[in-house]
Amino acid sequence: MLQDSEVSRVLVVTAHPDDVDFGAAGTVAGWVDAGISVTYCVITDGDAGGFDPTVPRTEIPGIRRAEQVAAAAAVGVHDVRFLGYRDGELTVTHGLRRDLSRVIREVRPDRMLIQSPERNWDRIAASHPDHMAAGDAAIQAVYPDARNPFAHPSLLDDEGLDAWSVREVWVMSHPRLEHYVDVTDAFDRKLAALRAHESQTAHLEDLEGFVRGWATQTAARAGLGEGRLAEGFYVATMPA
Repeated sequence: MLQDSEVSRVLVVTAHPDDVDFGAAGTVAGWVDAGISVTYCVITDGDAGGFDPTVPRTEIPGIRRAEQVAAAAAVGVHDVRFLGYRDGELTVTHGLRRDLSRVIREVRPDRMLIQSPERNWDRIAASHPDHMAAGDAAIQAVYPDARNPFAHPSLLDDEGLDAWSVREVWVMSHPRLEHYVDVTDAFDRKLAALRAHESQTAHLEDLEGFVRGWATQTAARAGLGEGRLAEGFYVATMPA
């Protein structure tokens, strides 16, 4: 596993606005504190989300983009990119793999954080079909697409984007968590990021209790001390 001191840039790929904040905002805040440059790439605009029926559906994409930008700022991230795919309809296509490969070659991350392409039967809500498709497309973009100069030739020929090899991939909501990050000191920023997603979280009576309970359980599985909070991941080292 790479030490944070060996990482200059991280790229986070998620299906929807708010996915990274539920799964990893505390960890991201720690990376930013360590001087790592973090970029978010959100594949859809979350246009199938929201709980207020009085809000016109045509306004939802703009609302959710703005919420994600605000949430990112709460943990120190200021580079947020949206691909504009339709929420609820995400599949792994050649076009999506190309679009993610483009972002990888632009950002040139040492580490990526993605969603799990594997269904988590213990946390089925984390295994939204869009999440799984986003994770599958992202890992295919990491290996073999972005590192292969002959894959998606238009990226090099027309856009001048050279091949790039990601060194390490972290997976959130994976069925087999093996690495835990203590996010106790960053919990307030994680909560602020989640509260920025008002269209998704304002209706929850006890957002803090829900998130704190989840993080407390994760910390217990990690063997951390009482009162600690954690986020968990599966970490994979990519071929050289």
